[in-house]
Amino acid sequence: MHTFVVNGNTVRTESTRKLLHFLREDLNLTGTKDGCSEGACGTCTVIIDGRATKSCLIPLSRVEGKQIITIEGLSQREKDVYSYCFTEQGAVQCGFCTPGMIMSAKALLDVNHDPSLEEIKKALKGNICRCTGYVKIEKAILMAARYLRENTPIIIDTQAGVIAERFRRVDAVEKALGTGIYVDDIRIEGMIYAKALRSAHPRARIEHIDITRALEHPHTVTILRAQDVPENKIGHIVNDWDVMIAEGDITRYMGDALAIVAVTVQDSLEEVLSLIEVTYTVLEPITTPQQAMAEGAEKLHSSGNVLTTEVLKRGDAEKAIREAAHVVTHHYSTPCTEHAFMEPEAAIALRESDGSLLLYTSSQSVFDEQREIARMLAVDSTQVNCRACLVGGGFGGKEDMSVQHHAALVAWHTGRPVKVKLSRQESLNVHPKRHAMEMEFTSACDETGRLLALKATLIADTGAYASLGAPVLQRACTHAAGPYAYENVDIVGKAVYTNNVPGGAFRGFGVTQSCFAIENNLNLLARKVGISPWQIRYINAIRPGQVLPNGQIASDNTALEETLLAVRTAYENHPRAGIACAFKNSGFGVGVPDTGRCILSVEGGILHIRTSAACMGQGIATMATQIVIETTGLSPNQVFCEPADTRRTPDSGTSTASRQTVITGEAIRQVALEFTRDLTQVPSLHALEGREYNGEFTALTDPMGSTKKNPVSHIAYSYSTQVVFLDEKGKVEKVTAAVDVGQVVNPTAVEGQVEGGVVMGLGYALTEDFPLEKGVVKAKYGTLGLLRAPDAPEVETIMVSSQKRSSEAYGAKGIGELSTIATAPAVQDAYHVFDGKFRDRLPLKETAYHS
Repeated sequence: MHTFVVNGNTVRTESTRKLLHFLREDLNLTGTKDGCSEGACGTCTVIIDGRATKSCLIPLSRVEGKQIITIEGLSQREKDVYSYCFTEQGAVQCGFCTPGMIMSAKALLDVNHDPSLEEIKKALKGNICRCTGYVKIEKAILMAARYLRENTPIIIDTQAGVIAERFRRVDAVEKALGTGIYVDDIRIEGMIYAKALRSAHPRARIEHIDITRALEHPHTVTILRAQDVPENKIGHIVNDWDVMIAEGDITRYMGDALAIVAVTVQDSLEEVLSLIEVTYTVLEPITTPQQAMAEGAEKLHSSGNVLTTEVLKRGDAEKAIREAAHVVTHHYSTPCTEHAFMEPEAAIALRESDGSLLLYTSSQSVFDEQREIARMLAVDSTQVNCRACLVGGGFGGKEDMSVQHHAALVAWHTGRPVKVKLSRQESLNVHPKRHAMEMEFTSACDETGRLLALKATLIADTGAYASLGAPVLQRACTHAAGPYAYENVDIVGKAVYTNNVPGGAFRGFGVTQSCFAIENNLNLLARKVGISPWQIRYINAIRPGQVLPNGQIASDNTALEETLLAVRTAYENHPRAGIACAFKNSGFGVGVPDTGRCILSVEGGILHIRTSAACMGQGIATMATQIVIETTGLSPNQVFCEPADTRRTPDSGTSTASRQTVITGEAIRQVALEFTRDLTQVPSLHALEGREYNGEFTALTDPMGSTKKNPVSHIAYSYSTQVVFLDEKGKVEKVTAAVDVGQVVNPTAVEGQVEGGVVMGLGYALTEDFPLEKGVVKAKYGTLGLLRAPDAPEVETIMVSSQKRSSEAYGAKGIGELSTIATAPAVQDAYHVFDGKFRDRLPLKETAYHS
């Protein structure tokens, strides 16, 4: 028997669980989050006898007689202060890490009432945040310290909620205090638990799967295999991904599912899985695109080993290169990297009274889930309903099916509610990553530094399945020449199947890779010409009315030049500064249908915003609320943005490609205009009770390979210039990011996206890697190289824009991906200035961060 005190209440138990799982499963204190169960992330932080402690590592025997405080156990004053300060500073994005951050902050402020920034960074060393870059969290803690120290009363001022206001996030308080609901927080009476048995080898023939002993376990409800799946091939775009590998078939990577076990007792899942006996014939894996493309290579898919080839040719690159004054050719290598979102994947499925399925999910599109699950079950999509909970980060990593289809399949067969969630290690092993790419770029310019041509080859390792490999490659190619005014390009890209973890969507969507190559080539050309890296970018920066390398005419709201001017003085006055530019599309583009939708309905005197646009932390509901308020003149307390739900919210497409603010934002603006016309004719909002308004906006673009002289590749582009400053020891001391995102909807949100994106980009440049050995994952969450608070530098955000704005969404453009893209080449340039070594492979070696 163990006896201890939790939030002032004495607890006695004989449980053998770790403290985290006891708090969550036995006491239902779900504000303490399970991010890794490995002691690496800090989402499970509680206070034990005054010390911040990771509860996932602590057996109950070690808390005998101790006092434990969880986020639920804060005093009301503490809850008010921390939630207010974190909201005011914009310190909450996906929110999954936030309760743990607050508990670490409390442990510090309980003993140090006036901490320095360095002391706060040290106190947060055990807590990872993947969204914010830590800047606003640190500011929130400094603010909380002052409020607690000076007993400052909390006075919440009234906000209008209009565009350009630092409007408070509508979901910040529930996330900060741990009361918001993520999938794993849901409890349903009679729920069972399921988990997949994964392949022991990246490539092997499955000769036999013996489930006899596993079926005999008293907790087993059912065990499903490939023959139990009505349609075993699904996929986000290409239906090439097996729900489970059947006997006689060959696995394609370590994440392949062979069977799904469902049990009544969650803690027995691993035991039952261990009773399944699989007979393999192990085959040699194909682990590089070069192997996969070699003559005579075994086909990993019936279509062959090349998923897709993309070609972008304009002008005569060969001739321009031959006649150029300066030419550089260089090879660049970028690695596979992990999203490391804070919330591991989870889903709950249950059969409803009419026989249909209801799923609680944590993804980037409830309609993508509905489509793929309906295909798998061979039923009409109306038989599958998906409802979004809070999503603890995504960055592209939650676009593919991970657990949703498995939960649906078990619920469909058993008729019982079922939860499926991945452990952190399973998440690393299973879900798609950033594509590793090998790139050869040849760039040419005249004697003044004006760019003339690019010839480039990009080879992307798309891993075992297609995922988003084709559009990622397209973006890498359409952006490969950079945001500059020249038209002779010859770009060829290939996405190649291997037996590695699939490559999929990841913040930047292929542009992070090709930007690293083109920006470094520009620096090499600048040195040949005898001008600075800033000058070569200023000479060539795309300006309104000029033609981009993909043939699109730059719109009037293009402000790359302004971003360069904004950083010029700081860049030129620092002895160890590196620079890079970037641009990123908003919307799918390249001819792909791209529609945003919104329903506005008046219910109970409140205007409901209904859109399926998924929020993974970027603030969709806040953006939607501000656009509605700007258009209608309503006050914030008259507006409510509903979570995504296939029954209630119309299909607004996937939250990807920095598209939701522009595409769905414009749909929201248009339907809000329609609503406002009616509102002006009645005495009050209540007079429109029961009315419903439907809005839709479709962005029209031209496909790759269009024969038009000036095709429209994307509806909008955002632009950025980043400058990275190193100190005398070669550590990053500051990053300045000047961004053109058009009309800023919410300055605090833009800053948060920039700060988080820059720190993620610094990790990509300096520390992050995802080692694979013959297709076997060798990474753990704690060894990914994720930057922590003490490593994060000052980040300065400068928002610029053109005097002209587009009409869509009041002229707003995307920021979520743009903020990460230019960081790695800017870091490389800074180190080249620092020590004269040119580095062409990520993560950069021989730095203060990496030997």
